[in-house]
Amino acid sequence: MTAIWAGIDAGRTHHHCVVIDDTGKRLLSRRVANDETELLKLLADVLALGDEVTWGIDLADGGAALLIDLLLNHGQHTLYIPGRAVSRASEGYRGEGKTDAKDAAIIADQARIRRDLQPLRPSDELVAAIKVHTGHRRDLADDRTRVINRLHNHLTSIFPALDRALDLTNTGPLILLTGYQTPAAIRRTGARRLETWLRNRKVRGAAQLAEKALAAAESQHTSVTGEKPTAQLVHTLAKEVMRLNEQIAETDKLIEARFREHKHAEVIASMPGIGSLLGAEFLAATGGDMTAFDSPDRLAGFAGVAPAPRDSGKISGNLHRPRRYSRRLQRVFYTSALISIRCCDESRRFYGRKRAEGKRHTQAVLALARRRVNVLWALLRDGRCYEPIPPVTNAA
Repeated sequence: MTAIWAGIDAGRTHHHCVVIDDTGKRLLSRRVANDETELLKLLADVLALGDEVTWGIDLADGGAALLIDLLLNHGQHTLYIPGRAVSRASEGYRGEGKTDAKDAAIIADQARIRRDLQPLRPSDELVAAIKVHTGHRRDLADDRTRVINRLHNHLTSIFPALDRALDLTNTGPLILLTGYQTPAAIRRTGARRLETWLRNRKVRGAAQLAEKALAAAESQHTSVTGEKPTAQLVHTLAKEVMRLNEQIAETDKLIEARFREHKHAEVIASMPGIGSLLGAEFLAATGGDMTAFDSPDRLAGFAGVAPAPRDSGKISGNLHRPRRYSRRLQRVFYTSALISIRCCDESRRFYGRKRAEGKRHTQAVLALARRRVNVLWALLRDGRCYEPIPPVTNAA
């Protein structure tokens, strides 16, 4: 039986494929368009070169999604090699130049010699939908952060006192800025009329918000150069943030509905601190299939909450955060650990013990996150929901 390895340097419009045998000799090197017909032709040509093919690819989604689905649908064993791993491995190969063909050859060779690479698995339609929706939500949240920062910058340039007084992550201040952006406009309106204007738009705490705005307006009587066009831009940006808030709220409802459809939703949501959004992020990062992680240690390493050793010579016990891990999964466990400290007595006691041992806040939260990995992995393995452990009390 002839074994060969095919490395794919994936791109948005084209991929480069290099096929090698067990000696590292190149059997094929071809640039192909990211098109189904071309990819199927490449698949047929590669299969004709050997009896057993192992594929390696440096992307797990995006522009490589079509190719990956074609390979998995045809029963091909496909390994994922992160781009960073390819970049580091390239330092051990001859030549300083970088080409798609060289990267594809390195991917093929890494697939040939390494035994620790993660195989790509077919994901069900529900998990794929959750991954799309959670990714879209992150994009919307990033867009909102950028717009809020721009809004802060422009408002500060004409009315710094109002910028200091308002929390632009809340809806009320945004509604205020859609109508009033300058000190003179707020002073002319007055507190009572401004309060009525806000109440008519169903703003909570309208009286307090109107008082803050008027106090800021009384502290500035200078009209800054360029105030009028900047005020118009502040109005536009405030509406943009409100629009993004509505889109995020709609996406949250969609994510929650999708998450509740998953077979593990009840188990995941039973963990203190994990709601629909964090649960959906967990499914998007892991696929919800714990067979991909043969132990909680493997899951903890993938989530970046298990320290990696950095020992050398006489130095031992030197631990540091791993460089390769899923940042979205780390956020799930870290954020849920923070929330659980407030809502779960057991988590609060564990966090308190770690703080008493001298650990800093971040270290104690990471230790709690690591412990929660063990719990969630076991719950998913056994298919049972979390049950809080009652505190031990001394007998009277």
